[in-house]
Amino acid sequence: MPPALLSVPDAQARMFALAVPVASETVPLAQAVGRWATEDVSALRTQPHADLSAMDGYAIRHADLPGPFALIGESAAGHGFAASVNAGDTVRIFTGAALPPGADTVLVQEEARREGDTIHLIGEGPTRHGGNVRRRGLDFTAGNLLIARGQRITPAALALAAIGGHATLRVARRPTVAIAATGDELAPPGTDDPTKLPETNGLMLAAMLRDLPVDIIDLGILPDDLSVMTAAFAAVRADILVTTGGASVGDHDLVRPALEAAGGSIDFWRIALRPGKPMMAGRLGETVVLGLPGNPVSAFVTATIFLLPLIAAMSGAENPLPVPLPVRLGDALPANDHRQDFLRATLRDGHVFTSSMQDSSMLRTLARANCLLIRSPYAPAAEIGDTAEILPLA
Repeated sequence: MPPALLSVPDAQARMFALAVPVASETVPLAQAVGRWATEDVSALRTQPHADLSAMDGYAIRHADLPGPFALIGESAAGHGFAASVNAGDTVRIFTGAALPPGADTVLVQEEARREGDTIHLIGEGPTRHGGNVRRRGLDFTAGNLLIARGQRITPAALALAAIGGHATLRVARRPTVAIAATGDELAPPGTDDPTKLPETNGLMLAAMLRDLPVDIIDLGILPDDLSVMTAAFAAVRADILVTTGGASVGDHDLVRPALEAAGGSIDFWRIALRPGKPMMAGRLGETVVLGLPGNPVSAFVTATIFLLPLIAAMSGAENPLPVPLPVRLGDALPANDHRQDFLRATLRDGHVFTSSMQDSSMLRTLARANCLLIRSPYAPAAEIGDTAEILPLA
């Protein structure tokens, strides 16, 4: 009897249990983007470091309104005015410049008229003490947490670390991912042989990983030859080995026996998932192995909900799983069976519409989709306007 089908959450949990976090390393800021922080990052300085002007105008004491004011100097960003602003005084100030001692408010230049060294109020003026001023520590103060362990370093987080006083960050090293397509029927894209199938999965998976901090090892196309496949697997030195095709139990499905012959083992196989039921996972030494189906849509879906989260988990991500978004159905759906569906769909005007053809070999519908609609096992029939969940696709 074939093994019972694992639920998607159970399969994800078992896959994560196979993974060993990669080591961390300290890198310059420019090399940290896209990686995951392996320790908390706290501010080494206060931002802003002083009270700064939020506008071009004149630094004044709010109590001296409505003026007039005697102009005694200028404060520009990086070039402050050191003397004090006393009763009736003002200092010309520019955005980002430090407020001189004694001043507490900025009169914007549009509400001021200069006559020689005298400044007159011509508008309503700042309505409150401290108007148009960015107070010291408005963003953060030294010691505040800026980036939590397990958070991905986005461009904004990178800038935050820099302004927080850091020149380097402690992040997970880049995992290595070996990718192999299997099958005698495959040939490189552009082949002239009409009896061969252009290989797409390796190309597609590498493209899916392009925005992740990984190093890819391309094993190319492995033939349906047990000895060749076994030797290729045994030679792999990577954190993750991903194969496509040959993951079932047919006479030409050799991934499992080749993996075992190379010294590996299978942890689970066959998931209550559509498309992608025959996916398998195991280990080969220190390498986590994912055997994805050969059908390109199945390979894409299983890579989305298994491979990408695995990379994030091994890199120390606090939340490695993709987060579904709630939407409204644009068309009715029948009741679902025991498998969790990931349907190719299109999100338009806040409503999701499923593709009419869901065969797992059809790349055209995948290329036209901008999301995957998630249908839980045994989900009841749904009507237009009902709430549903999607995973957006880039």
